[in-house]
Amino acid sequence: MHGDAGLARLLAEAEARPLEGWDLGRLGGRMKSTPLPWSFEEIVVRHARASPDLLDLGTGGGEWLAALPFRPPRTVATESWEPNVAVARARLAPLGITVVQVEPAPDNVDQDAPERRGGLPFPSECFTLVVSRHESFVAREVARVLVPGGRFLTQQVGSGRYDELHDALGLRRRPAGRNAWTLALARTQVEAAGLVVAESGEAETVTSFADVGALAWYLEAAPWVAPGFSVREHGHALAALHEKIATSGPYEIREPSFRLEAVRAPASEGVG
Repeated sequence: MHGDAGLARLLAEAEARPLEGWDLGRLGGRMKSTPLPWSFEEIVVRHARASPDLLDLGTGGGEWLAALPFRPPRTVATESWEPNVAVARARLAPLGITVVQVEPAPDNVDQDAPERRGGLPFPSECFTLVVSRHESFVAREVARVLVPGGRFLTQQVGSGRYDELHDALGLRRRPAGRNAWTLALARTQVEAAGLVVAESGEAETVTSFADVGALAWYLEAAPWVAPGFSVREHGHALAALHEKIATSGPYEIREPSFRLEAVRAPASEGVG
């Protein structure tokens, strides 16, 4: 899309799109991500079929959880971002899934040891399977709510993926945490909580935006990606990106990703 009129239309469309939930399908093929070498969904479903329950941390609008091919009879979800809570409840309640609003867990790179924030409002040893897909988590809380022998599955996006985007928009980069968010740090945190890492993996994906309107909608829908961003305040930067996309093709964000699977030690071994 070329010209000021085209840019104005794209940005007006981005501002008009609903910001509730986390349904990126609204963008159609305008936002694409290269696949990871593993399927987190398949990993979760495989373990869910052998589990009486599942706790999904940070369910967003419930889109991913609702689309899972299989869920245990007792499935519970948490969500901390206020706009998504009602959306998730409306989507998941008909499926028999309870959505619990919780205090947000601090970003893993900013957590203290031991971390006292981000507690889960559940009794100890009440879930066999806990899942965190792109959500921060407090490892000690995960270990606490897991039954002995219970399993924690997480897929995460590593540090630094938005630095170039922040520069392009003229935003201050997010202050670096005390650590980089990496598989090594995730392993350290879950092992310190008494969990035993069973499997892990790392990869890089590329998310591409076909036009600046798709990028603007994504940034409005996910305010934690670029804090302080708004279409109106960053119009000049978006115009520059619009021209860059017109001449060079889709705007790309490279994302280091990792997954980790950990198990709480059996009762005879205890939890550290």
